[in-house]
Amino acid sequence: MNPTRSDSTSQYAPTEKSSDDQPASLKGQAVLPELSASSVLPPPQSGATAFDRWLMRTMLKQAGNPEIEVVLWDQSVISTSPVPPRSRAVIHNRSTLYKMLIDPSLYFGDGYSQGQIDVEGGLVTFNEAIDQCTHVVDTKHFYRDGLRSGLTWLKRNTIDAARSNIHHHYDIGNAFYQLWLDEQLAYTCAYFADPKMSLEEAQIAKMDHVCRKVGLKAGDTVVEAGCGWGALAIHMAKYYGVKVRAFNISKEQLAYARDRAQQEGLSQQVEFVEDDWRNITGTCDAFVSVGMLEHVGLKNYRRLGEVISGCLSPQGRGLIHSIGCNSPRTLDSWTTRRIFPGAHVPSLSEMMQIFEPQKFSVLDVENIRLHYAMTLEHWLQRYEQNLDQVREMFDENFIRTWRLYLSASIAAFRSGSLQLFQVVFTNGNNNEIPWTRAGLYAQERGESRIGEQT
Repeated sequence: MNPTRSDSTSQYAPTEKSSDDQPASLKGQAVLPELSASSVLPPPQSGATAFDRWLMRTMLKQAGNPEIEVVLWDQSVISTSPVPPRSRAVIHNRSTLYKMLIDPSLYFGDGYSQGQIDVEGGLVTFNEAIDQCTHVVDTKHFYRDGLRSGLTWLKRNTIDAARSNIHHHYDIGNAFYQLWLDEQLAYTCAYFADPKMSLEEAQIAKMDHVCRKVGLKAGDTVVEAGCGWGALAIHMAKYYGVKVRAFNISKEQLAYARDRAQQEGLSQQVEFVEDDWRNITGTCDAFVSVGMLEHVGLKNYRRLGEVISGCLSPQGRGLIHSIGCNSPRTLDSWTTRRIFPGAHVPSLSEMMQIFEPQKFSVLDVENIRLHYAMTLEHWLQRYEQNLDQVREMFDENFIRTWRLYLSASIAAFRSGSLQLFQVVFTNGNNNEIPWTRAGLYAQERGESRIGEQT
């Protein structure tokens, strides 16, 4: 996937020199365009001082010497990259630079959103260059991870706080999401069994993949925690003949989901409940949560396990699908302040706090992070293609914020800074479990769904 021309990808696209003009070491690589006067705004203040340049150089070294260069407001060019930079950031004023000293993630993001920073060579390329360095250097002090982790731990992700956090991101208008998500508004990682699949096909493949993992069969009862716009709940009922109780605290998403279920004649099979996951009761044959764990809060993982244990039948299976990371970390401050308030992306060891206290048996763990990178590429392309309509809804700050969010997310999944885990589990003494993993790929071989309607 190659997103359309935009500030996030190719508005400032690197130019390609001919093979004869390139040094041997650069052949086949993208080269940044020459810096011109139009690349930076007219200097609104005095030129960069030696201290300004030292400060920027020090920050780049602390970040691991990423393959980027930074252009200051007076066209001073700073880089510590050991190889020719692949992208550049243009900082238009001194105050933005000094704010980045306090919190690089938060104030770079804010600076970009506000137009105080521009990126040339592609936002995805720029963020990927930064992310790749986090694997080889310790940036905990640079990003104030210890302090932010402590502050995060002090916050309580109460039901009221959860409602506020969800409203911040998901209740900004269904019409906005309809511009760039798939037809069913599935806002989680798709599953590209074939990389040539369309986004719509890959989202359906993801839903089937989830249904096979929990072994759905006609007549089963399912609890879904965090149902979004209802795509998975409706899919399970329609194609697997199950009854679903789907929980969500986003009013706009629930209104859409209920209307769709009614239109498809599935209101008797799918109940959309406006309530927090902490209030789930009853019993079920399968527990499914796709894309909710990121909003639960690490301190609540044990409670989530207790809720699941209280409703899952003895032979039932569960699945949790979540963005994660390879080792415990604190999500960057710009994302947690501007995009997903209260979010936490767990490592597998942290996820075990859900399963181990309840003596659940983990049956399967799959990491499909590259599928999420591809999903995001589709989303970003559609977002850019519909910018005129987005501008009718929101201002330029919003447009640049969401462009950065989607681009940085692509980079994070490509570089391995973020993972996408699907964990399947059951009660520890349940022997009614698959003998092999072969059944997971039945649909990919063209076999019919269990309980599929004809």
